[in-house]
Amino acid sequence: MPSLFRLLRLLFVGALAAIGTAGAQAQTAPAFDFDSVARLAAERAHAAYVPASTTLPAELQGLDYDGLRDIRFRPARALWRDANLPFEAMFFHRGLYQREAVQVNEVTPAGVKPLHYDSRDYDFGANAVHPDTWGDLGHAGFRIHYPLNSPAYKDELVVFLGASYFRALGAGQQYGLSARGLAIDTVGGEGEEFPRFTAFWLQKPAADARQLTLYALLESPRATGAYRFDITPGTDTVMRVQARVFLRVGAARPVATLGIAPLTSMFLSGENQPRPGDFRPEVHDSDGLMIASGDGEWLWRPLQNPARTSTNSFAVQQLRGFGLMQRDRQFASYEDVEARYERRPSAWVRPLGDWGPGRVELLQLHAPDETHDNVVAYWVPAQLPAPGKPLDFAYELLWQGDTQQRPPGAWTQQSRRGSGYAKDAAARAGEVQYAVDFAGPALDALPADAPVRAVVSAGANGRVVEQNTYPLPDHRGWRLVLRVARADAAQPVELRAFLQHDGHVLSETWSNIVLPE
Repeated sequence: MPSLFRLLRLLFVGALAAIGTAGAQAQTAPAFDFDSVARLAAERAHAAYVPASTTLPAELQGLDYDGLRDIRFRPARALWRDANLPFEAMFFHRGLYQREAVQVNEVTPAGVKPLHYDSRDYDFGANAVHPDTWGDLGHAGFRIHYPLNSPAYKDELVVFLGASYFRALGAGQQYGLSARGLAIDTVGGEGEEFPRFTAFWLQKPAADARQLTLYALLESPRATGAYRFDITPGTDTVMRVQARVFLRVGAARPVATLGIAPLTSMFLSGENQPRPGDFRPEVHDSDGLMIASGDGEWLWRPLQNPARTSTNSFAVQQLRGFGLMQRDRQFASYEDVEARYERRPSAWVRPLGDWGPGRVELLQLHAPDETHDNVVAYWVPAQLPAPGKPLDFAYELLWQGDTQQRPPGAWTQQSRRGSGYAKDAAARAGEVQYAVDFAGPALDALPADAPVRAVVSAGANGRVVEQNTYPLPDHRGWRLVLRVARADAAQPVELRAFLQHDGHVLSETWSNIVLPE
């Protein structure tokens, strides 16, 4: 018989072996990363699209907007709160407008764990419902919280909710425009297709993390995609987006547009298009589209609220960036104490790597009020991938406030349409006049008597009747006053203007369209 000492030794060695085996299993747990989602997207691209179920319990189907708003996630049950981590996640309930479920998972060193629906996570308010009978409904979406403005409170930082929509905030900002994962046939097809993020993987952050990583799987009838988001909060919250998109094999190709890095915003009225009867001077989440091209040109297109749908494209051989910007940051410009439009972020897309030739497309729809998003901008590559083949791209998406991306020389401060008193007002009937103000370091460095001139073009349907450039008082920049006659008022006029001094370009190009009457 073995001695007691030998028996204890055998037990000790066996215990060590068991611990070693468990440790080896933990260390060899398959790592989850972008390629994991990309393989899944590639597989789905070779299969037929399966629409998500929109079936809901009868009690939920009967809830209206106010009833659904009364369902609130309990902050005490936020993901990672019990570990006192810098980031937390809370979830949105399925209902009226968000009927499809999305799968949400947590990624840890031990592996991937599904985050199932639990009715105990929610306060159902005054709703007379019985959620314990619903089973696992899944989630409609989620939001990420982080101490953005104060170490004492975790602010809402990022929201992923609905189709492939998401939006974020930098310090001191309020929600405004949104971004999307992908846009398909927004214009030019037989109706827009809205791809969905059908699954997410949230990577558990470290105790001292200043960045959160999450992954998403995108699906639609004609496309699939894998996405990685590295989110760094700050004065400018920065998202680094890595994506791999596949056109679905056997499905129809996009007819006109495969929109990369889409941005969606609202423009109701502004300095170039005031709204009669509204006490607010301006109402918009964004006031212009900015584009930077590889040849050094910066372009600014003021947004409008058109009577009929307007689509414009800007061809670029190499894209340095584009964005829907909220340049006007003064409360006096809006006078809205509730909406606080001056706090709405700008969103600047900065490609990482060369995206090749293509175009930035701007779609503007008519909006009857400020509850409608009516502006979309995105990048369309010149060449689409073959079905089942990957289209890889990466970019930074910067959510910016008072300090934001601007051209290096000078930029448009404002552009106002209209005219003052004129003796020959009757003779000017049918003409259009703009006052365009430019500001920036390139103009600040010039004396007031510097020979600054505007280079202006009006396209085939317009004729420049008058242009005059002069400095503004108190070193506030330079103003271009421009009068244009239209050959046909039922057709648009494309205007371009920039400032020049001694043959050198000083400013971005103000690129405005006079819409048909």
